[in-house]
Amino acid sequence: MARPEKLDEEAIAAGLAELDGWTLGADGASIKREFRFKTFRKAFAFMTEIAMVAEKMDHHPEWFNVYNRVEVTLTTHDAGGLTELDLALAARMDKAAA
Repeated sequence: MARPEKLDEEAIAAGLAELDGWTLGADGASIKREFRFKTFRKAFAFMTEIAMVAEKMDHHPEWFNVYNRVEVTLTTHDAGGLTELDLALAARMDKAAA
């Protein structure tokens, strides 16, 4: 399967406008968001659900969890920046967290 191409600034801005709470990383090559849940169990359930989605997409997040907080960074390393995969995974995370 061909990997998606790196998005240009206009496509990134349009993609971010469709997402909830995501920001462009300082590197300009990633997007970031912090999710907060009521409990550790809910945070871990979110991570478990997204782990299955990420595995099916063959696109894995960089994330960090402490108790009820999950910090996420998305980028496509082999493309050298953001791709449609990142925007699609971010949208799936927003849906799972809602």
